[in-house]
Formats: sequence, structure tokens, C-alpha cells
Amino acid sequence: MSELGFILSELHFIRPLWLLLLIPALLVWFLVRRRATRQGPEIDGLAPHLRAALTVGSGRKKRLLPIDGVALVLVLAVLGSAGPTWSRQPDPFVAQTAPMVVVLKVTPSMTANDIAPTRLERAKQKITDLLALRAGARTALVAYAGTAHSVVPMTNDPTVMQPYLEGLAPDVMPREGDDVAAALDRARSMLASADTSGAILLVLDALDPADANALAGDENADVAIGVLAMLPTGASDPGLDAVDKVKVRVTPDDSDLRTLDRSLNADYRRALNETGSQPWDDRGWMLAIPAALLTLIWFRRGWTMRWSAWALVAGLTLSLPDQAKAGVADWFLTPDQQGQIAFNNKEYKRAAALFVDPMWKARALYKDGQYEEAARTYDRLDTAEAAFAKGMAHMRSRGYRDGIAAFEETLKLDPDFPQAAANLKAAREILDYIETTREQSDTGEEAGIGADDTVFDNEEERGTETEMNVSEDGDRLLTTDQWMSFVDTRTGDFLRQRFAIEAAEQ
Repeated sequence: MSELGFILSELHFIRPLWLLLLIPALLVWFLVRRRATRQGPEIDGLAPHLRAALTVGSGRKKRLLPIDGVALVLVLAVLGSAGPTWSRQPDPFVAQTAPMVVVLKVTPSMTANDIAPTRLERAKQKITDLLALRAGARTALVAYAGTAHSVVPMTNDPTVMQPYLEGLAPDVMPREGDDVAAALDRARSMLASADTSGAILLVLDALDPADANALAGDENADVAIGVLAMLPTGASDPGLDAVDKVKVRVTPDDSDLRTLDRSLNADYRRALNETGSQPWDDRGWMLAIPAALLTLIWFRRGWTMRWSAWALVAGLTLSLPDQAKAGVADWFLTPDQQGQIAFNNKEYKRAAALFVDPMWKARALYKDGQYEEAARTYDRLDTAEAAFAKGMAHMRSRGYRDGIAAFEETLKLDPDFPQAAANLKAAREILDYIETTREQSDTGEEAGIGADDTVFDNEEERGTETEMNVSEDGDRLLTTDQWMSFVDTRTGDFLRQRFAIEAAEQ
């Protein structure tokens, strides 16, 4: 679905009773225009060409009249007052983009160089660009050939996925083949735990027609499926041609990713509108701008034909340097309003610099990943909401004790604050788990895991005085979690070993 289609499907008014004012406004316009364009009385004995020459304003019926402009201003003002909206205000603690599983085909056919440098390398670049486009959203990665494997679980940190993405190559896959059905099943299982609708993006160069028919017949309403076809211009594939899903061919720019992201995110945004608790984002201000411009010149004779002057002003404004544009923005928008625009555009660092309101400033810092700075900003506020947000920021920066204290403060200010009690319990469990794991690690209670130099919030210094030597002559097969814990080799070698283990277990 296009952005315009989504807006039209979700458009409604926050204050619909204001629309009743359209009736008198349109009635006045009709009466005044009818009187202004009424044909004059017939005069017997006067030739038609003389009558036309002697009549003032004879061509007025074909022109825009001042009442037309006034009526347009009134209509814009009424529509703006009614509060048009199609989305809720963004919640800083809820991702505004749907969780997505990217399913990447890793087979010899993807090493073809008809797309520079190769289909597979270009696909990796596209996935990296997609992660940047979906900043802050949860994304997982599945790779498949003859078998399907979860490469990276759901994460909102693109730096976690990048090394594993770069390590993918056909030689790390344990079996040759093209089992896209298994990859889809694994992707759906990863989305099953999500509370909201998610999406699956297939990145591949070919598809078996039988799999295409099964994919086209999928009716799982909670999962949107899209396809990024890694094919050069002019090439085609019968299986991909048969897919009845959102399908985009790879392009040199990011237009393919933006099209896919908009389409696959539509259901999620609709779900946020239906289930979200944030207030609706009033877009009436968008109509106030043209109404104000028309009001400035409505009284001038022939103003409806003087748009060239406004076009010149707009052109000069666009040609101004960035510093001048910033000054022009200050004429019309407060720093908080400019910050809100930057926040909505996902320019969180710029939004944090612009915001004056400490709550919104802290939200922008949080979204930009500056968790410690966000916590310090939230600390200036004494509301339950700020205390809860401060706790979330501390948890993100691994300051678990400070997070526990913040959640306790939240419950002290508002015992019924949503999720505060649950987050306090989870934070305590995380801290206890970390300290217990360190104790076991240092005392040798858990084989295969040794003490390291990283200490997460170990204020009580549990397990810091003991040492252990782990025997290196064990020949048992390591589990996937243990591989993930202390792999110290190349990512490709690690993935090859892990995929081989998973394939053997299957």
C-alpha cells in the first residue's frame, strides 16, 4: 500500500462536529457567487454586441471571484479545526516500525556478478541499508539454502547483525538446495512471539514455481510478506513472476527499500492506531499554513492570479543556505516544534539538540541510543512517567541497579503505573542472574564458561575472588549458546560450525 493509500484509509477527524460549519460556509459562497454571476436584465431594442460592450464584468462567470478565495480559506480553517489525523503521536518506548524477519538466500546462484559486485554482496548491502532505514525497529535474519537457519534473533541494534551478515556465503551452508518453505516456517516462528503484526522480507534471485504458489496462497493475516528480487534489469524468473505479494526489483538507489518498508509496515501502523494509547497526532496545522497565506492577500483585486510572487518567495527560500533556512524556521516554529519535526523524521540526534522541553529531549536522546544522557535528563523531572523512562534508559545502558531504583521510584509516585511492577521484577531477575552466573563461572559450577573481564553492575562483588582452570581436552560437541558465548574465530567459520550442528540435530 502506498503512503497516500494508507493516509486515505486511516484518515478521520478528532473533532468532527466542527465539520458542521462547512454548511453555512458553502451556503454563503453559493449565494454570493450566484448573485455576482447573475445575468443582467434584457433590454429591448439593444443589439447583443452593444449590450456586451456596455456591461461591466461580462466575463466574470469564467473567472475566480474574491468569494471563491474567502470560501476556500473558510473550508481550510474548518477542516483544520476538525483535527484531521491518520496516526497517533509516536510512543518513545514502542517501535514505530513492524518487527521484520529478513530471509536471505545463500546459494551459488547468488554469487552471479550480473549485479555488481555480486547478487549476494549487493543483497547484504541492501539489508544493511534497510537496517538503517528501520532505525530502532526489531529485525531478525534467517539464511537458507538446502536448510534454513536463524542467523540473528530479533534485535534493534544493527551492529549486532552486521558481522554475521558479512560472514554469510554459500560454503557456510551445510546442504545445497533451495528450501524456502523451511525458511518461511522459521521466520514465522520467530514472529510468533511478537505482540503485534510483523513482516517477512524474502531476498532472493529465484523461486520454485511450487513454492511460489504456496506463498501466493498464504493467508496468514498477521504476517505481511514482501520480496526483493535480486535480478538485473530485463531478467525474469517464472517463480518470482507468479508471486502475488509485495514484490520489488532491486534498484541502484534506496527506492526499492522504501517501497517495501512502506508496504510491509502498513498493517503494523494500522494496528498501532487501533491499539495504541498515545493521543492522536493532530495534522490540522498543515491546513492552517495555506489558509494563512490566502488570508494575507484576499482583499487585493485580482489576487487569485498573483501566484508567481509566492512561487518566487518559495524559490528564494529553498535556495537559501542551511544557516539562513534555520533562521527562517525560527520565525515560524519554536525549538520544540522544530524538534518534533526532526523526531518524526527519525533525526533523533538533531531533535535532542533542538528540544527545550526536558521530557521530549530525553525521549530523543533515548531513541538516539544515548541512554546515560537520557537518564540524566529524565532525572530532572519528578513524574512517574519520567521515573519509568529513566529506568528503561538505565536498563539499556546495563545500569541494572539504577534501573531497579528508578522503577521503585515509579511505583512510589504511582503504584498503578503500567508495566512498572513487571519491569521491576524483570530487572531484579536480570541482576540476580548476572551475579549468579558470575559466581558459577568463577567457582566452576558451570562447565565450559570461564571468568572474563566484563562485570555488569556487580556492586555486591559476588564471585570476584575465585579463579578456575577449565580443561581443554574435552571432545564433546558445544551447544549453539556456548558457541555464541565465546567464539573467537572468523564469523564465517563460526556460522559454518553452528549451521552444521543445527543440521545434524535436525
